[in-house]
Formats: sequence, C-alpha cells, structure tokens
Amino acid sequence: MDSSIKVLWPIVYRNEYNIQFFGLENLHPFDSKKWGHIFEILKKTIGLNESNIYIPNEITEEELLEIHTKRYLSSLKWSYTAARISEIPVVAILPNFLVQRQYLKPIRFQVGGTRLAGKVARKEGVAINLGGGFHHCSKDQGGGFCPYADITFVINDALKENSYDLVMVIDLDAHQGNGYEKDFIGNSKVFIIDIYNKNIYPKDAIAERAISRAVKLDNFVQDYEYLSSLESVLTESLLKVKPNFIVYNAGTDVLKGDQLGLLSISPQGIIERDEMVFKVARDNNIPLVMLTSGGYQKTTANIIAASLQNLVKLELIKPVQVVQS
Repeated sequence: MDSSIKVLWPIVYRNEYNIQFFGLENLHPFDSKKWGHIFEILKKTIGLNESNIYIPNEITEEELLEIHTKRYLSSLKWSYTAARISEIPVVAILPNFLVQRQYLKPIRFQVGGTRLAGKVARKEGVAINLGGGFHHCSKDQGGGFCPYADITFVINDALKENSYDLVMVIDLDAHQGNGYEKDFIGNSKVFIIDIYNKNIYPKDAIAERAISRAVKLDNFVQDYEYLSSLESVLTESLLKVKPNFIVYNAGTDVLKGDQLGLLSISPQGIIERDEMVFKVARDNNIPLVMLTSGGYQKTTANIIAASLQNLVKLELIKPVQVVQS
C-alpha cells in the first residue's frame, strides 16, 4: 500500500460535533455549536482546514461497551434519560430516533474525537480535541449534559495501550469531574487534580474520594488566586509523582459571567492557565491531550480560539509531518 506524508495540526474535529435540535438547544445555556465556532476562527487565523487536521469517526456501540454497561447504553434509548442528562426537559416527549440523531450522535463523534486525540498525543506529544471532556459521565450514569464517558476512555486507553504506570488528570472545568472520578476510585494508576467551585453541581462526596489533589474554590474567585492555586498544585504534584500522560480537561465555564460556573476568571486568565498547563507538560516531557469541556457563554469559542492561537505562537502546538497509508 502506498504511503504519503502529510503535515497535520495535532487538532481533532469534524462538523458533526455540532448539535442542532430544532431550536430546543437554545433552552440550555450551552452553546451547542461552540466547537464549530472555534474551528471557523482557527481557519481564519492559523489556516486550519479539513485536510490538515485529524478527522475522527463516530464511536461505535462495540467500543462503547468497552466502558459502559449494556444496561446504561440501553437506558439512552429512552428519551426521558436523555432529557435528564441534557437538562432539557422537553426532550423527554420527543421520539428517541430524533434524540439519537440530533443529540447523542454528535456526542458520539466527539467521544471518537477524544479517543483519536489521545492516540495522537501519545504519539506526537500533544493533541487537542475541539470537543469532548464529558466529565460528569461514569461507566453507568450520565449527567450534566454528559452522556458518554470519554475521559474514562482516554485514561483506559493510555494505561492499556501504552502500559503507562500513571495518568494524571488536570480538571479545570468549574464543576467537579465526578463521572470519571467514580470510575477510578482506589486506582493508584490515576492521579487526579481537580480545581472546582465547591458551591455548585455536582457536590459528589463519593467521587471526591478519587481526587488526589482537590482545590475547592468559593464563588467569584478571580485570576490571581486561581492561577496561584494552579501553579502551586502543579508544582507540588509533579514533585510527588511522575505521570506518563496528562489528560487536561480545559473547561471555560470558569469565565466571569458564566451563570453555571459562578467564578470570575478573565479571558486573559484562561489564556495564562492553558499556557501554564502546556508548559508544565512540555518542560517535564509528558504527552498531553486537551479537551474543551464546559463553557456556557457565547464568547467562549472566541476565548478558546484565542488561547489556542497563543499556544501556537509559543510553539506549544505546531503541525507535524505524519505518514499516512
């Protein structure tokens, strides 16, 4: 079989990520086309297009059964379950084939994107899925807009496919990442850093037992306290452990004005946060995969794109030559 060399950005995306639900998506504060908006900005600014990024496939039922219980996946065939997870009550009365096509299928593409981004990161050193980060979903329960456990997938893949001794999760979404945390309670091969607002959903005390280093923030914390806490935790944690791989859940619901996150981080604070995490990974020679996770304002896509442009400027993200057959 002939092989060719392509130059690809370590970025994973496809248009099918975006959710269109006959306008019902507007009943949820989430920007259901956030991922497409990020991509459109990056097309204009750094020249991304469909031929120079990684295009994922939809995750299959067989793959989902590697993680999820059959009972849980069957429950998604009831629109009521999807309504509870998506937090849009009216979804409960819709035919399930519509729920599958308009809501769950786009998420399955994003989960496929997370798995692909994990593989790219382990091979090339860094990768970004413009979607993913469904940190409220565990093997047998969804919630908080998260119907599939993509973080559990990417952790398991790293431990299994690369025989890594330790995977570190750096979860900087405003909410506690209770889904994958429940999946890894008592697992010494997973070191979880979770910095979150203690006053908001999900307040999951059982899942908290899996967190190696928790920073519980109060409402309306600003840049200095937030970034100082992050720097301190990263320094202390990397003195204590030497991970083989980092999963970075880079939620932007920490942004000032986010009605669900209730923190007060500036756009520049988010850019500095992402830069700090990427520099730590690079300086310690640890492969990193980034997932975009939560972020519930219309300005979120602009800020994520600005942060990625900053990482490109600093050469923390750069295109690489890839042999494709």
